Amino acid sequence: MINEDFLNDPYPAYHALRAEGALHWSPEFCGGAWLLTGHADVASVLRDPRFSVRRAGGWANSSGPGAVTELREFKRIFSRSLLFVDAPQHTRLRQVMNAGFKPVALQELAPQIQVIVDRLLDEVLAKAGPTAAGQCAEFVQFDFMRDFARPLPALVIASMLGIAAEDRSDFVAWSDDIAAFIGSPTPTLEIARAAQVSLIAMNEYFRQLLPQRRAALGDDLMSQLIRAEASGGIITTKELLAQCCTLLFAGHETTRNLLGNGMLALLQHPQQWQALQATPSLLPSALKELLRFDSPVQYTGRRLKVDVEMHGQLMKKGDLVIPLIGAANRDPAKYTDPDRLDIQRNEGAHLSFGYGPHVCIGATLTYLEAEIAMRSVMQRLPQLRLASSTQSWGVNAVYRSLNALPLQFAHPAPAVKPSVVEAAYV
Repeated sequence: MINEDFLNDPYPAYHALRAEGALHWSPEFCGGAWLLTGHADVASVLRDPRFSVRRAGGWANSSGPGAVTELREFKRIFSRSLLFVDAPQHTRLRQVMNAGFKPVALQELAPQIQVIVDRLLDEVLAKAGPTAAGQCAEFVQFDFMRDFARPLPALVIASMLGIAAEDRSDFVAWSDDIAAFIGSPTPTLEIARAAQVSLIAMNEYFRQLLPQRRAALGDDLMSQLIRAEASGGIITTKELLAQCCTLLFAGHETTRNLLGNGMLALLQHPQQWQALQATPSLLPSALKELLRFDSPVQYTGRRLKVDVEMHGQLMKKGDLVIPLIGAANRDPAKYTDPDRLDIQRNEGAHLSFGYGPHVCIGATLTYLEAEIAMRSVMQRLPQLRLASSTQSWGVNAVYRSLNALPLQFAHPAPAVKPSVVEAAYV
């Protein structure tokens, strides 16, 4: 199933799976897994406590001979992450972290996001150079992924955690290694080793930062976690470090791919792009549709705690179940003409941020970043268009990501920067 055609466009494969039935056993996928394609089934599994997220250990051990012992530290860190723990541990950790994602806290972050967005766009415009007075506008090319979508979320998370922005290149490199492991249905030992090195480096970065932050607590999320650690052991030091790593990694991957996939989809559908430019108030609706249309996260995994029967088939305790989020978001039983992009669609929630107890804690932050970013791009880069009719997609099957997105805009661009607006999601 995972081949070049699938990575370039997974949706025909999802449609073919759905046509054959609602539930499939694949002996090759992730070493053997049940695949679910329907919106109702995926939503049901994501909120069902019989389907456990505690799968990091077995996942790493499947990387090959020696993985059980060699990847011990990798498994220890990941097993404390909010992404890979069940209730009641998950409930406790999520309650601690929720404070940093409340609407009031995120709205206070909006001006900082706007500053970061403006700086990145300033750099794009600076590379374009000046245009002589009276000269007609000419088109300037840049890479939207390299120059904007990749650095933005790393800088925002750095700001949110109160850490140095100049370390962003390390954050991105570490995240890429971890994403390569998570995104491989059958990770090799080499991929797992690289992920372990980066996760340990990320964990060590935050560990060395702890004494300094404990001595001078601020309003950032890391300081909030430290306060929770100090007040009766609500969270341990090792858990605190694991959540910082999770935020840095997960926040970067989702937002980067929403911006890249979303911009590509809009520019490939000029009428939708023009409608959004004419009516920017459609942005909240447009972002929901972009997430549905081409989800940044294509699938997730659960491990069965008990035997479960679905669609007349017995799934056994310990079996891996893969809810195909990308397929669920294109389910014709849920959405009218699901392969059509419609920024004014109003047919219920997508599943790109998950569902149930493990719904993405940073979903509102991602919406906020994307709304500010898209609004600013529309205002400051006029006549934006694709520079190529073909695109290069990454080899990661979980995180659907463009390697590059060459775009062109008319130069000179407007000098006026947009003011910070109260985003619709916070």
